[in-house]
Amino acid sequence: HPTGQAAVDWLADLCTSATRPMFSSPPAVDGSGEAARPATSSKILSCEPLPHVPGKAITTQLVDFPPLAYTGAHRHPGSVTAVILEGTIRSQLAGAPQADYRFGETFFEPPRALHLFAENPDPKHAAKLLATYVTDENCGPLVLPP
Repeated sequence: HPTGQAAVDWLADLCTSATRPMFSSPPAVDGSGEAARPATSSKILSCEPLPHVPGKAITTQLVDFPPLAYTGAHRHPGSVTAVILEGTIRSQLAGAPQADYRFGETFFEPPRALHLFAENPDPKHAAKLLATYVTDENCGPLVLPP
């Protein structure tokens, strides 16, 4: 899991990465330095220019949450809609209560809203979501620091 300069480096090329953790915060670590919870992984599925909105694109990304996976605080530069494809995702935006989202449910994040966390609370079953971003025409960046 990336830390320090490595975390900065992977954030810079997030849009082209299919195997690195999605969010800007590395997973929490325990006293031994081992990851206390698994990280998410993600894969960009598409990025297409929006011909009716010059300078913008729509990007889709599949995000996998292993059992108990957790992501810390982050922001997205554009609007994001997430659709839960499998399992349960617990999520919270600043100023809103945390909520559990299940298969077929969606949540929306306004541009630059502080996403306090997202997690898979299930200790045995994976969860998965499809994120759709409205991005700058170069398809990124998708994630900003808190």
